[in-house]
Amino acid sequence: MRLVLTVWKNRISPVADSARQILVVDAGNNMILDRRTESFESESVFHRAKMIADLGAEIFICGAISDFFSSLLEGNGIRLISFICGEVEEVLCAYFGNSLHCPEFMMKGYFKP
Repeated sequence: MRLVLTVWKNRISPVADSARQILVVDAGNNMILDRRTESFESESVFHRAKMIADLGAEIFICGAISDFFSSLLEGNGIRLISFICGEVEEVLCAYFGNSLHCPEFMMKGYFKP
């Protein structure tokens, strides 16, 4: 499985549309097998969505994200987990521990319907 997370200073980037870097994580059996950082080459959400899809991302974890960018990602079959905040390592542990839905990882002011 391949996860992609927006990152900024070891935290989830607060806005996916303006993130400069992503962390690409390959995982299997609830373990991280490999990870690497990539930079976005373009500010266009079209190019960003294509890059994420071309990386083979299955899951995209981010902070706030525009409806348009999220539609592009979901249109490429990528599962979106948005409005997440926190330290990258803690978010990864929570994802693999099935506790990413806990309030401490939800952006302030965001209430999931």
